[in-house]
Amino acid sequence: MKYSAMIQGKNSTNGKEPCDYEWRVDFGKLLNEVSQRMTIRKAILVGSRPPQNDSLWNVAKRRGFEVIVQDRNSNNKEKAVDTELVAKGTQLVCTTEPAVLKILSGDADFKPLVDIANSQGWKTEMWAFSSSISATMGTSVSVVKPLDGIFDKISLKQP
Repeated sequence: MKYSAMIQGKNSTNGKEPCDYEWRVDFGKLLNEVSQRMTIRKAILVGSRPPQNDSLWNVAKRRGFEVIVQDRNSNNKEKAVDTELVAKGTQLVCTTEPAVLKILSGDADFKPLVDIANSQGWKTEMWAFSSSISATMGTSVSVVKPLDGIFDKISLKQP
């Protein structure tokens, strides 16, 4: 949403970074682009409980993702999302033959998972928008793939 707002030239409001709240990712297209014609063993999406009328998670399920939804805390803050993904990913890389682990985030919270995957002989890739790639993650993975270059291919709403 932030990248979409940026390429549209939207200005910030109330001191917050601009967001295009109409933009949504097409999970099927995202999976196709990121898989790069490789066989997908498992696609996992973890997030906070959405509003009742949000169809995002159902679309992801239909597109082949295992979807795990975490409740927010009493202050409406996201909890256990990154740790759930690290736990699921660690379980996967420690119990299956090495392959390619593709993390769709630039967040440094995933560095422990990347380190474990690397130690288990996995190739590791980070797919994220350039503005969200942490230096820590960028130097820990085998390959960095900016989503900026495939933005138009993974959008439900065209910019």
